[in-house]
Amino acid sequence: MEYFAGLDVSLRSCAVCVVDGKGTVLHERELPCDIEEIAGYLTALRFPIERVGFEAGAMCQHLYYGLKSEGFEVVCMEARQVSAALSAMRNKTDRNDARGIAQVLRTGWFNPVYMKSREAHGIRALLSTRKALLSKTIDLANEVRGLLKIFGIRLPKTVQHGSFDDMVRPIVEMDEVLAHALLPLLDARLALHQHFLELDRRVKRAARQDEVCLRLMTAPGVGPVTALTFKAAVDDPARFKRSRTVIKLLTPSQRHLFHPQYVPMQHAE
Repeated sequence: MEYFAGLDVSLRSCAVCVVDGKGTVLHERELPCDIEEIAGYLTALRFPIERVGFEAGAMCQHLYYGLKSEGFEVVCMEARQVSAALSAMRNKTDRNDARGIAQVLRTGWFNPVYMKSREAHGIRALLSTRKALLSKTIDLANEVRGLLKIFGIRLPKTVQHGSFDDMVRPIVEMDEVLAHALLPLLDARLALHQHFLELDRRVKRAARQDEVCLRLMTAPGVGPVTALTFKAAVDDPARFKRSRTVIKLLTPSQRHLFHPQYVPMQHAE
């Protein structure tokens, strides 16, 4: 007899349901969303668990690799398929969702989701934090521009991020009212910009130390950010059977950079 465990995962808790090969519910419990707690509960059962499954979500990578390291066969299922299966249930609760996930896992009516490596998620985190700091730096610069307009001070349309503070700070310090209001804003923007520069250096260093990124950057217009973004999106090239499937991961501008002959059907002449 085979046994399956379905997990309905939230941020801090996890509903667990264990069923046998006939679909009979054997065990149900709510646990903290912690690898040791879940693995300990499943290991303590008197029968071996054939497969553990849950739907794709924010915690799926942590659970996937954590439970796999504990010796379980783990499956992450497409959220849309699981949602369609659970929509037929009358009462929407964590307990019932765990039951439905366990039944979907038992029947095999699902498509597994590819779990990217920790390296790929690390690259994405680096690129995301760099982008977030750049966005906040621009927001604060625009805020300063808007406040200065009230006092009749109009900055040039284009000011480099690195020279913004050197240009604006002397103007602000000449007026006591402006200095009292805007200097903290300039200090915050300067600190964000310095951290952005550090992350930007890390991105360039990571691209220079990666053979795949170095090869991608030989294409005209492809820099470290685009190369790392593409590498993190693909992760394992062996999981794609056709190159056109990889191209669909890119934005239209990135498609032109990596595949100049690729023309989307809606824009073809």
